[in-house]
Amino acid sequence: MTCAPALRRNLTLACSVVGAMIVALDGTVLTVVQPALQRDLDASFAQVQWTSTGYLIAVASLLVFAGRLGDRYGHRRIFAVGILGFAVTSAGIALASGIGWVIALRVAQGVCGALLQPATLGMLRAAFPPDRLGMPIALRTSAIGLAAATGPLLGGALATHLGWRSVFLLNVVPALAIGVIALAVRLPAPHRQGPAPRLDVPGAALLAVTLACLVHALAGVAGTGPTAGSAVGLLVAACAGGAFVRHERRTSGPLVPPRLLGSPAVGPALCVLLAASAAMFGALFVATYFLQDVLALDPLQSAVRALPLAVTMVVGAPLAAVLLRRHGPRRTVTTAMAVLTAGVLVLSRLGTDPAAAAVGGGFLLVGAGFGTVMVAATAVVVRHAPVGDAGVAGGLQQTAMNIGPALGVALATALMTLLAPVAARPGAAQPHGTEGDFVAAMDPTLTVLAAVAALGAVVAARLPRRTADRPAPHAVSAAPPPPSAGSAPTAPPARDRRAAG
Repeated sequence: MTCAPALRRNLTLACSVVGAMIVALDGTVLTVVQPALQRDLDASFAQVQWTSTGYLIAVASLLVFAGRLGDRYGHRRIFAVGILGFAVTSAGIALASGIGWVIALRVAQGVCGALLQPATLGMLRAAFPPDRLGMPIALRTSAIGLAAATGPLLGGALATHLGWRSVFLLNVVPALAIGVIALAVRLPAPHRQGPAPRLDVPGAALLAVTLACLVHALAGVAGTGPTAGSAVGLLVAACAGGAFVRHERRTSGPLVPPRLLGSPAVGPALCVLLAASAAMFGALFVATYFLQDVLALDPLQSAVRALPLAVTMVVGAPLAAVLLRRHGPRRTVTTAMAVLTAGVLVLSRLGTDPAAAAVGGGFLLVGAGFGTVMVAATAVVVRHAPVGDAGVAGGLQQTAMNIGPALGVALATALMTLLAPVAARPGAAQPHGTEGDFVAAMDPTLTVLAAVAALGAVVAARLPRRTADRPAPHAVSAAPPPPSAGSAPTAPPARDRRAAG
């Protein structure tokens, strides 16, 4: 089916926004229904946790390779396969007869999520001029924030009235619809010059082992604190990572081309995204337990207290695109990282009886800073990557946004385990009566996370000054746009949540 160029660009944006929103919504609603799922399927707590961990491992380990598949075979095709697979696996989970099937289908759903997520950015890179990517990415970010904010409320309502299985049916119809559109409409795609990029299967396997072991180790730390098993996982990840770097340096067709990570813009932007997501999600993890265990709020009340975070992400993302065009990546991202740092520091100074304005102000600063960083740094990664490597760039961006939260939550857990007495740690069986101990440990923990954000601000000083700076040389040329051509953040997770999904 053919259509006008402007309509094709709008359909591309719709596919990207809806695809990203579906993934974000799926992760947040799952957290809400895990207790009901556990009771209905007579599962253990560890088995239920694997419905999140298995998905996260599958996604994180395959994102970069999935992006390269999009570079080779077309992001529209890969997106369609991923979003349709996501719909089918969601329906399968809703019909699953046991926890084993749920875990297996969640892993398969993670594979589909890995296929579609880099493609949402790759399609935008092909459809919009480089200097007009800010607003589409901002709309994508607002959609993610909206999904993450409304997911717990929507999931709770569905699970209460229709059962936990209805939550997994929520995404089926929109995912099928957007998948059919992606297949039926010829979306903008770059005109390739030269041979298609090679598939570096050995490199992809080494990277998958590295990231899978890293995510599994970090999830273990977040769940039970540092253990010998976590240390072994990190060691295996380090060894596999070293082998991956050695292989990439020697192969003629590397999975991650040196011109990409060697770019003066892409590398720093990825580091900033990693630091920002680690600081934000680590702080949110600690703050959630503070709200529920120290202030004795229920999950809904906690979500209301943290609502400024989600609101500033949704509302502020389009503003971030304007700031990016007006002030350039360096000033925009550096300032946003400073705001994020200030927000985490405000949360670190909350006492056992804080004013509502102090709590809301801290979350507001964190949301404003993180939302702006997510828009601006993602725009830098996508814009400055050669069109022929747009999928790999999108995969790296998504990898940073998956590893960062796991790293931040693991760091927060390790610090709280070290600094707080057993009864005052997150998830302790008897948290009450030790509010002072928890707050005393929360202060240095969040200060360390603020230092992580501040380090990201230092790295942001290496970004380009202006969006008008020339992007990296293109391996392929994109179709010229018509003259008219001009991505969370979430309410606090449930008490048993240990990592961002």
